[in-house]
Amino acid sequence: MNKIITQDHFKVAVKKTPFYNKQKELDFVNLWHRWQEYTVPDMLENVTFEYFAIRNSASVFDITPMSKYKIKGPDALAFMNRLLPRDMAKLRVGRVGYTVWCDDEGMVIDDGTVFRVADEEYWLCAQERQLEILKRNAIGFDIEYSEITDDVAALSFQGPVTCKILKNAGFEGIETMKMFDLRFFDYPGGEIMISRSGYTGDLGYELWVKNDQAEAIWDTLFDAGKNYDIRAIGLNALEIARVEAGLIAAGVEFSPANETVRHGHAKSPYELGLGWLVKLDKGVVFNGRRALMKEKAEGSRYRFV
Repeated sequence: MNKIITQDHFKVAVKKTPFYNKQKELDFVNLWHRWQEYTVPDMLENVTFEYFAIRNSASVFDITPMSKYKIKGPDALAFMNRLLPRDMAKLRVGRVGYTVWCDDEGMVIDDGTVFRVADEEYWLCAQERQLEILKRNAIGFDIEYSEITDDVAALSFQGPVTCKILKNAGFEGIETMKMFDLRFFDYPGGEIMISRSGYTGDLGYELWVKNDQAEAIWDTLFDAGKNYDIRAIGLNALEIARVEAGLIAAGVEFSPANETVRHGHAKSPYELGLGWLVKLDKGVVFNGRRALMKEKAEGSRYRFV
């Protein structure tokens, strides 16, 4: 007898992040785009005002659609060193590291950030979906991995007065965080994670919360920042700041290696100016190492400037 499987995912064209309602209240232009399965704003009012909020005051940008993964277990460090060209043994608990990861030809699949939240637990955040990459590389390692994209809401909070606003909001000691630090803070509904990281080249933080804390943390920031011209922003303003800071984006400055159609269109870390992330001498084999050793010896095809 055939079993009928009930599915209704197709009834919703895109998902809404836990911050959607808060953003929609501030939306004057109805200019949105699809990021993974979610709808997020390109602009909410005026790109000039939003850009200068990043540079002059404080900006709030919804990064919930970022692909987020949890990797934990006794072999978590060994697995991360196998997956990534960076020496992950140097990433201490309570720190965040920028990195890329490659295919066997040494071409960049994607870039992202690694959060070492505990001795045997990491979070990996990326632009593209990476679950299949984790599955292939996890063979033989004593780890558990899972996608937590839909379980963790996140905000990018960027601008020169963000630290002051977070202090006003009651996050004690926030001013002592160094670049790429992460720390857990008490908050109604459970601890939240705040990292001093961002995509603008300015002072900024990223806040990682449970979905049911999302609207509360939004209100907390806007209440604490009401005298500092805090403003919600869309992607267009963030893109201006990103380019000014010289930061690259998958699908813009490079094509992810697992998505390129024509041979030769992918780029290596050396070709993207990210050779500083490649640690050939870290003492373990990692994806693309042989190809990257050859490129290091013979030279690269391109130089990104």
